[in-house]
Amino acid sequence: MKKIYEGKTKDVYSLENGNVLLKFKDDCTGKDGVFDPGENSVGLKIEGIGKANLRTSVYYFDLLKKAGIKTHYVSADVEEATMEVLPGEVFGHGLEVICRLVATGSFIRRYGEYIEDGTVLEGGYVECTFKNDEKGDPLVTGEGLAALGVMSPEMFESMKEQTLKITKIVADDLKTIGLDLWDIKFEFGYNNGEVILIDEIASGNMRVYKGDEIVNPVELTKLILNR
Repeated sequence: MKKIYEGKTKDVYSLENGNVLLKFKDDCTGKDGVFDPGENSVGLKIEGIGKANLRTSVYYFDLLKKAGIKTHYVSADVEEATMEVLPGEVFGHGLEVICRLVATGSFIRRYGEYIEDGTVLEGGYVECTFKNDEKGDPLVTGEGLAALGVMSPEMFESMKEQTLKITKIVADDLKTIGLDLWDIKFEFGYNNGEVILIDEIASGNMRVYKGDEIVNPVELTKLILNR
């Protein structure tokens, strides 16, 4: 295998069959040792979170497949904390797509003078950020992505539509075990000209509450998988 990218929470390798291998790590985004999926840098290490995120990803990729939503997922080896996926070209130098069902985190840090923390965002709110630590993962609009040549308006609408559908599937599933999804982060790419979900659907990439308490990623994985 050849390492082609070293990320915050995963390393990426090319395989001889043309597919890609993701190696999950125990690093989490956060600040001052506190987990926060909205942060743009690694803030803590949680032992076992890599395998936990992988198991959660496999669970949700299987759920999406049953719902007829195409992703890059091929197979996984939980013990090795690896997932084989189809090759997918990222948009630009990397793009993150966040779907917010409740206003909190960085959304409140930006717009707190207009909205209260914990306000429900009816229908879901989708926003995109470029993956750029030095610039703090700057926000970018659909029009901006088109103007910069990162993706066409049609690609953006497909990505937004898929984001809302996938978020609803995850949120509805969490509701069945008494949990509330507040926000979730995805990555998309294109494979043979088609926009598809790539990367992962992991506990470390979503903010979930049980009542008034946020659920940490390891506990969230246990609740999702051990029902």
